[in-house]
Amino acid sequence: MSQKKETSGTDKAASRPPAASTRRQFIKQGSTLAGVAIASPYAMADADTAPKKIRMGVVGGGMGSALPWHEHPDCVVEAVADLREDRRQGLIRRFAPKKVYQSIQELVRDKDVDAVAVFSDGPLHVEHTELAMKHGKHVISAVPASMGGGIEEAEWLLDIVKTSGLKYMMAETSYYQQATISARKFFQEGQFGDLFYCESQYDHPGLESLYFAGGRRTWRHGMPPMYYPTHCTAHLVGVTGERLVEVKCHGWGDDDPICQDNFYSNPFWSEMAMFSTNRGHAFRLRVAWKIAARGGETALWMGSKMSFHMDHPNGLSPIIVRSGKQTTKDDAGFEVALPNFEQYKLPEWWATDMLPEPMRHDSGHQGSHTFLANEFINALVEDRQPAVDIYEALAYTVPGIVAHESALRGGETVKIPQYDPT
Repeated sequence: MSQKKETSGTDKAASRPPAASTRRQFIKQGSTLAGVAIASPYAMADADTAPKKIRMGVVGGGMGSALPWHEHPDCVVEAVADLREDRRQGLIRRFAPKKVYQSIQELVRDKDVDAVAVFSDGPLHVEHTELAMKHGKHVISAVPASMGGGIEEAEWLLDIVKTSGLKYMMAETSYYQQATISARKFFQEGQFGDLFYCESQYDHPGLESLYFAGGRRTWRHGMPPMYYPTHCTAHLVGVTGERLVEVKCHGWGDDDPICQDNFYSNPFWSEMAMFSTNRGHAFRLRVAWKIAARGGETALWMGSKMSFHMDHPNGLSPIIVRSGKQTTKDDAGFEVALPNFEQYKLPEWWATDMLPEPMRHDSGHQGSHTFLANEFINALVEDRQPAVDIYEALAYTVPGIVAHESALRGGETVKIPQYDPT
């Protein structure tokens, strides 16, 4: 196992299925897309497999069909796989691959595939990453990097990647939202001053519509909100690079049968956490499945010189607030600084030279899909680590695992394990 700077010091068995003894049982019970069957491929029209191109294999026809691999000048989709016929057909229509498989087990044996996009069910991400890397494939994985197996599963993923020597990336959309790109540029330019506070929320009311498929429970059924934290943690960690080191989290649930009976033993619909960072800053995070709110991923960055509000689902456009030199009186007669308030026209970063020309179009999750595909392929071509590598992925994912432990323990303050490349 990898070395940790700190341990959580919590009763892990009380908060999740045992990672070692029941991991494979958990994966089988929690998944409806798992690639467990092996079938022969059937031939498709020839694709461009010139040696200079990265030859992708795409697993999972849901989110897996969203990233435009085929538009990158240095990439071609060599093969796709999904157990479900309807999703396989969607992948075929999207990418026109040379080969089609029913399972990841068959796809990873394809010697023509250089890298695999693992977009199978959440509880399968680590197992499928291991399977692909054992066959010499680089991996980009859907979020979260790991779930359901606790800290042990996250560390298992780290060991897999380190042992393989291959490239790993987590496809976190919030890292490349257009507002997050702006916030990152503001931070790099020093415009915030001291960016000492950030808050982010991922509200998804109605998620229970995805809890069943074909009359059976899916892997999302009863999923703890903090097992899906990366859309929020990326708003801070992906902007400033700091790490979340401590958390106090509270959960809310009701008497709904889903909160009483699910594989995760999770009693919460929504979880709210306050984190401390390694720079002594504060980060407030909310993930909510049942809440009276418009859904979406939103964030606010607050600094000593400037604050930035990204666009809000209630209709508020992006706003910049700068500290002002003028003063005024509040309604109690006290003197306060009069800030400068301005609307911010969000640049269409996807239309710039940040992307190759064929990929300069708007895409899903606030323009992030083209950026994710571009970054992974560029990292392979340039033989470098991608922006959201294994260490970034753990910095986004593990704090949520620990936050859920805190909520189960009634809001106890818990230390978060830290990982680094050394």
